[in-house]
Amino acid sequence: MKIVLFGPPGAGKGTQAKSICNKFSIPHISTGDILRKHIAEKTPLGIEAKKKIDSGQFVSDEAAIQIAEERLKQDDCYNGFLLDGFPRTVIQAEALEEFLNKKDQKLDTALLIEVPKEFIIERMSGRRVCLSCGASYHIKFNPPMFEGKCDVCGSEIMQRKDDEEATVRERLEIYDRQTQPLIEYYKSKDLLSVVDGTKAINDVFINICEILGSAINK
Repeated sequence: MKIVLFGPPGAGKGTQAKSICNKFSIPHISTGDILRKHIAEKTPLGIEAKKKIDSGQFVSDEAAIQIAEERLKQDDCYNGFLLDGFPRTVIQAEALEEFLNKKDQKLDTALLIEVPKEFIIERMSGRRVCLSCGASYHIKFNPPMFEGKCDVCGSEIMQRKDDEEATVRERLEIYDRQTQPLIEYYKSKDLLSVVDGTKAINDVFINICEILGSAINK
């Protein structure tokens, strides 16, 4: 299986990616993780990428394509992969298609986990984390026994800045602007598959497996 996975922040991509990769025995390729490794190791690509990120910009298409293609050339990708965080633009999607064509391969599906904006805002802005032990809570769906206190160690639980409503809304607006052209691109290629991410985690995974089963048999 050769899969591109995308969806808004808070859609549960990480959880589903892990389950998909375990089931189909394919590597989970997070270009964000690879980029962070380059930055930590201060490679030329990492140094350039850090400048972009520090100024609030995304890495260039060229850098993103380089990262993805270097990883896809590795032996464990021969029988399939799940790409998470790439492509982010139509230029990157076209480069991926060209790369696979040269290897006489093709993408099986571009899987979109779709979740309404207000659902994500409620899910993310309600999250709280214990800074001492890392335990996580949700003020509505999984509240602590005592308000503001961690059940595990008794320390104060906090809302991370990334989970503040204003930040979540801003991230979702960026995602919408960035991703809509990709959705149209993969629709035009008859590769787009959409799954309802508001359901229970197991139900979402069952639906994904049904979609991927159909993609295999195309």
